[in-house]
Amino acid sequence: MRDTTTLPTVLAISGNDPSGGAGIAADIGAIISMGAHAAPVITTLTVQDTHNAWRVEPLDPDLVIEQAEAVLADLDVRAIKLGLLGSVAIAQAVAGLLAQYPDIPVVLDPVLIAGGGAQLAETDITTVMLDELIPLATVVTPNSDEARALAPTTKGLDGCARLMLERGAKWVLLKGAHEQTATVMNRLFGADGTVTRHEWERLPHDFHGSGCTLASALAGLLAHGIKVPDASERAQQYVQSTLTHALHIGRGQPIPNRLFWAKRPQ
Repeated sequence: MRDTTTLPTVLAISGNDPSGGAGIAADIGAIISMGAHAAPVITTLTVQDTHNAWRVEPLDPDLVIEQAEAVLADLDVRAIKLGLLGSVAIAQAVAGLLAQYPDIPVVLDPVLIAGGGAQLAETDITTVMLDELIPLATVVTPNSDEARALAPTTKGLDGCARLMLERGAKWVLLKGAHEQTATVMNRLFGADGTVTRHEWERLPHDFHGSGCTLASALAGLLAHGIKVPDASERAQQYVQSTLTHALHIGRGQPIPNRLFWAKRPQ
Protein backbone atom coordinates (compact mmCIF):
# COMPACT_ATOMS: atom_id res chain seq x y z
CA MET A 1 0.00 0.00 0.00
CA ARG A 2 1.27 3.45 -0.87
CA ASP A 3 2.33 5.61 2.08
CA THR A 4 0.11 8.67 1.74
CA THR A 5 2.15 10.59 4.32
CA THR A 6 5.01 11.02 1.84
CA LEU A 7 5.29 13.36 -1.12
CA PRO A 8 4.94 11.91 -4.63
CA THR A 9 8.29 11.68 -6.39
CA VAL A 10 9.13 13.22 -9.76
CA LEU A 11 12.20 11.85 -11.52
CA ALA A 12 13.77 14.86 -13.28
CA ILE A 13 16.28 13.94 -15.98
CA SER A 14 18.07 17.05 -17.22
CA GLY A 15 21.26 19.08 -17.42
CA ASN A 16 22.90 21.25 -14.80
CA ASP A 17 22.87 25.03 -15.21
CA PRO A 18 25.31 26.49 -12.67
CA SER A 19 23.44 29.81 -12.64
CA GLY A 20 20.41 28.05 -11.19
CA GLY A 21 18.15 29.73 -13.72
CA ALA A 22 17.31 26.70 -15.82
CA GLY A 23 18.01 22.98 -15.94
CA ILE A 24 17.88 20.73 -12.93
CA ALA A 25 17.80 23.62 -10.43
CA ALA A 26 14.67 24.95 -12.12
CA ASP A 27 13.17 21.48 -12.07
CA ILE A 28 13.75 21.04 -8.36
CA GLY A 29 12.25 24.42 -7.43
CA ALA A 30 9.13 23.94 -9.54
CA ILE A 31 8.55 20.35 -8.39
CA ILE A 32 8.89 21.35 -4.75
CA SER A 33 6.43 24.19 -5.35
CA MET A 34 3.88 21.63 -6.54
CA GLY A 35 4.20 19.72 -3.28
CA ALA A 36 6.25 16.88 -4.74
CA HIS A 37 9.70 15.43 -4.14
CA ALA A 38 12.33 15.99 -6.85
CA ALA A 39 14.78 13.19 -7.66
CA PRO A 40 17.38 14.85 -9.94
CA VAL A 41 19.32 12.87 -12.56
CA ILE A 42 22.06 14.82 -14.34
CA THR A 43 22.55 14.28 -18.09
CA THR A 44 24.82 17.15 -19.02
CA LEU A 45 27.22 19.59 -17.40
CA THR A 46 27.16 23.09 -18.84
CA VAL A 47 29.10 26.31 -18.54
CA GLN A 48 26.15 28.66 -18.50
CA ASP A 49 24.96 31.96 -17.07
CA THR A 50 21.88 34.15 -17.47
CA HIS A 51 23.19 35.38 -20.84
CA ASN A 52 23.86 32.12 -22.67
CA ALA A 53 25.43 28.66 -22.56
CA TRP A 54 29.15 28.55 -23.33
CA ARG A 55 30.01 24.87 -23.08
CA VAL A 56 27.97 21.65 -22.99
CA GLU A 57 29.41 18.32 -21.86
CA PRO A 58 27.03 15.32 -21.99
CA LEU A 59 27.76 12.57 -19.48
CA ASP A 60 28.29 8.91 -20.28
CA PRO A 61 24.83 7.46 -21.13
CA ASP A 62 25.45 4.49 -18.81
CA LEU A 63 25.99 6.86 -15.90
CA VAL A 64 22.75 8.70 -16.68
CA ILE A 65 20.78 5.45 -16.76
CA GLU A 66 22.43 4.12 -13.59
CA GLN A 67 21.34 7.28 -11.75
CA ALA A 68 17.76 6.88 -12.94
CA GLU A 69 17.60 3.14 -12.26
CA ALA A 70 18.78 3.69 -8.68
CA VAL A 71 15.90 6.11 -8.11
CA LEU A 72 13.29 3.96 -9.84
CA ALA A 73 14.29 0.90 -7.83
CA ASP A 74 14.08 2.75 -4.52
CA LEU A 75 11.45 5.51 -4.74
CA ASP A 76 7.79 5.51 -5.71
CA VAL A 77 8.18 7.60 -8.86
CA ARG A 78 4.85 9.08 -9.96
CA ALA A 79 6.00 11.20 -12.91
CA ILE A 80 9.11 11.68 -15.04
CA LYS A 81 10.26 15.00 -16.49
CA LEU A 82 12.79 15.11 -19.34
CA GLY A 83 14.78 18.25 -20.07
CA LEU A 84 18.17 18.71 -21.68
CA LEU A 85 19.49 15.34 -22.84
CA GLY A 86 22.47 16.67 -24.76
CA SER A 87 23.37 13.76 -27.02
CA VAL A 88 21.76 11.20 -29.28
CA ALA A 89 23.24 8.39 -27.17
CA ILE A 90 21.66 9.73 -23.96
CA ALA A 91 18.30 10.28 -25.69
CA GLN A 92 18.29 6.72 -26.98
CA ALA A 93 19.28 5.31 -23.60
CA VAL A 94 16.53 7.30 -21.84
CA ALA A 95 13.97 6.08 -24.39
CA GLY A 96 14.97 2.50 -23.61
CA LEU A 97 14.54 3.19 -19.90
CA LEU A 98 11.11 4.81 -20.30
CA ALA A 99 9.84 1.86 -22.30
CA GLN A 100 10.23 -0.25 -19.17
CA TYR A 101 7.86 2.02 -17.18
CA PRO A 102 4.86 2.62 -19.45
CA ASP A 103 2.53 3.48 -16.56
CA ILE A 104 4.51 6.50 -15.32
CA PRO A 105 3.46 9.83 -16.90
CA VAL A 106 6.25 11.50 -18.87
CA VAL A 107 6.60 15.23 -19.56
CA LEU A 108 9.07 15.88 -22.38
CA ASP A 109 10.52 19.37 -22.66
CA PRO A 110 12.48 19.16 -25.94
CA VAL A 111 15.35 21.45 -24.97
CA LEU A 112 17.47 22.21 -28.04
CA ILE A 113 18.67 25.82 -27.85
CA ALA A 114 19.60 28.09 -24.93
CA GLY A 115 17.78 31.36 -24.41
CA GLY A 116 20.85 33.18 -25.70
CA GLY A 117 20.87 31.14 -28.90
CA ALA A 118 23.54 28.52 -28.15
CA GLN A 119 22.99 24.98 -29.45
CA LEU A 120 22.52 22.71 -26.44
CA ALA A 121 22.10 19.32 -28.09
CA GLU A 122 23.35 17.42 -31.11
CA THR A 123 21.27 18.25 -34.17
CA ASP A 124 20.42 14.58 -34.81
CA ILE A 125 18.66 14.41 -31.45
CA THR A 126 15.45 15.71 -33.06
CA THR A 127 15.13 12.43 -34.98
CA VAL A 128 15.46 10.42 -31.76
CA MET A 129 12.87 12.61 -30.09
CA LEU A 130 10.37 12.09 -32.91
CA ASP A 131 10.99 8.38 -33.34
CA GLU A 132 11.69 7.17 -29.81
CA LEU A 133 10.82 9.72 -27.09
CA ILE A 134 7.69 11.48 -28.29
CA PRO A 135 5.85 8.15 -28.73
CA LEU A 136 6.43 7.55 -24.99
CA ALA A 137 5.44 11.05 -23.84
CA THR A 138 2.29 11.92 -21.96
CA VAL A 139 2.84 15.63 -22.67
CA VAL A 140 5.38 17.33 -24.95
CA THR A 141 6.00 21.02 -24.13
CA PRO A 142 7.82 22.67 -27.05
CA ASN A 143 8.06 26.37 -27.64
CA SER A 144 7.34 27.45 -31.21
CA ASP A 145 11.01 27.35 -32.24
CA GLU A 146 11.42 23.83 -30.89
CA ALA A 147 8.21 22.71 -32.58
CA ARG A 148 9.49 23.94 -35.93
CA ALA A 149 12.86 22.25 -35.35
CA LEU A 150 11.13 18.95 -34.61
CA ALA A 151 8.90 19.20 -37.68
CA PRO A 152 10.74 21.42 -40.21
CA THR A 153 8.79 20.23 -43.24
CA THR A 154 5.38 20.58 -41.62
CA LYS A 155 3.22 23.57 -42.52
CA GLY A 156 2.30 25.80 -39.59
CA LEU A 157 2.54 25.31 -35.85
CA ASP A 158 -0.74 23.43 -35.73
CA GLY A 159 0.77 20.93 -38.14
CA CYS A 160 3.85 20.59 -35.91
CA ALA A 161 1.66 19.76 -32.92
CA ARG A 162 -0.40 17.28 -34.92
CA LEU A 163 2.74 15.53 -36.15
CA MET A 164 3.83 14.96 -32.54
CA LEU A 165 0.41 13.55 -31.74
CA GLU A 166 0.61 11.29 -34.77
CA ARG A 167 3.99 10.06 -33.52
CA GLY A 168 2.32 8.92 -30.29
CA ALA A 169 2.29 11.80 -27.80
CA LYS A 170 -0.96 11.96 -25.84
CA TRP A 171 -0.85 15.76 -25.48
CA VAL A 172 1.20 18.65 -26.86
CA LEU A 173 1.38 21.92 -24.93
CA LEU A 174 2.63 24.36 -27.57
CA LYS A 175 4.01 27.53 -26.00
CA GLY A 176 3.66 30.87 -27.76
CA ALA A 177 6.02 33.23 -25.96
CA HIS A 178 8.46 33.33 -28.92
CA GLU A 179 5.77 34.46 -31.35
CA GLN A 180 5.27 38.13 -32.21
CA THR A 181 1.85 38.51 -30.60
CA ALA A 182 0.45 41.07 -28.18
CA THR A 183 -0.32 38.37 -25.61
CA VAL A 184 1.18 34.92 -25.06
CA MET A 185 -1.05 32.18 -26.44
CA ASN A 186 -0.32 28.65 -25.27
CA ARG A 187 -2.34 25.82 -26.77
CA LEU A 188 -2.92 22.31 -25.46
CA PHE A 189 -3.54 19.82 -28.27
CA GLY A 190 -5.07 16.46 -27.36
CA ALA A 191 -4.88 13.21 -29.27
CA ASP A 192 -8.70 13.30 -29.36
CA GLY A 193 -8.57 16.45 -31.52
CA THR A 194 -9.30 18.95 -28.77
CA VAL A 195 -7.42 22.25 -28.62
CA THR A 196 -7.52 24.34 -25.45
CA ARG A 197 -6.20 27.90 -25.63
CA HIS A 198 -4.67 29.75 -22.68
CA GLU A 199 -3.91 33.45 -23.09
CA TRP A 200 -1.46 35.24 -20.79
CA GLU A 201 -0.20 38.80 -20.41
CA ARG A 202 3.07 39.30 -22.26
CA LEU A 203 5.62 40.53 -19.73
CA PRO A 204 8.41 42.93 -20.76
CA HIS A 205 11.33 40.48 -20.66
CA ASP A 206 12.63 37.23 -22.06
CA PHE A 207 13.26 34.81 -19.21
CA HIS A 208 15.93 32.22 -18.48
CA GLY A 209 14.37 28.92 -17.37
CA SER A 210 10.66 29.48 -17.92
CA GLY A 211 10.27 26.38 -20.11
CA CYS A 212 11.96 24.13 -17.56
CA THR A 213 9.74 25.61 -14.87
CA LEU A 214 6.52 24.92 -16.77
CA ALA A 215 7.38 21.32 -17.69
CA SER A 216 8.50 20.51 -14.15
CA ALA A 217 5.44 22.09 -12.54
CA LEU A 218 3.27 20.08 -14.91
CA ALA A 219 5.11 16.87 -13.96
CA GLY A 220 4.70 17.70 -10.29
CA LEU A 221 0.94 18.06 -10.71
CA LEU A 222 0.68 14.85 -12.73
CA ALA A 223 2.51 13.08 -9.89
CA HIS A 224 -0.47 13.95 -7.70
CA GLY A 225 -2.80 12.24 -10.16
CA ILE A 226 -4.23 15.47 -11.61
CA LYS A 227 -5.46 15.08 -15.19
CA VAL A 228 -3.50 16.76 -17.98
CA PRO A 229 -5.94 19.57 -18.93
CA ASP A 230 -6.28 20.76 -15.32
CA ALA A 231 -2.58 20.23 -14.59
CA SER A 232 -1.66 22.20 -17.71
CA GLU A 233 -3.75 25.21 -16.69
CA ARG A 234 -2.51 25.15 -13.10
CA ALA A 235 1.12 24.83 -14.19
CA GLN A 236 0.73 27.81 -16.53
CA GLN A 237 -0.83 29.89 -13.76
CA TYR A 238 2.10 29.04 -11.51
CA VAL A 239 4.66 29.98 -14.17
CA GLN A 240 2.94 33.29 -14.87
CA SER A 241 3.28 34.11 -11.17
CA THR A 242 6.97 33.11 -11.16
CA LEU A 243 7.57 35.47 -14.09
CA THR A 244 5.58 38.31 -12.56
CA HIS A 245 7.85 38.00 -9.51
CA ALA A 246 10.98 37.26 -11.59
CA LEU A 247 14.44 37.65 -10.09
CA HIS A 248 17.01 39.91 -11.76
CA ILE A 249 19.70 37.83 -10.15
CA GLY A 250 22.36 38.15 -12.87
CA ARG A 251 23.38 40.53 -15.63
CA GLY A 252 21.44 38.70 -18.34
CA GLN A 253 17.86 37.48 -18.50
CA PRO A 254 15.75 37.47 -15.34
CA ILE A 255 14.85 34.04 -13.98
CA PRO A 256 11.48 32.79 -12.70
CA ASN A 257 11.03 33.23 -8.96
CA ARG A 258 9.90 29.66 -8.38
CA LEU A 259 9.62 30.20 -4.62
CA PHE A 260 7.67 33.46 -4.83
CA TRP A 261 5.15 31.89 -2.46
CA ALA A 262 7.66 31.24 0.34
CA LYS A 263 7.79 33.57 3.32
CA ARG A 264 11.06 35.36 3.95
CA PRO A 265 12.64 35.02 7.39
CA GLN A 266 11.75 37.88 9.72
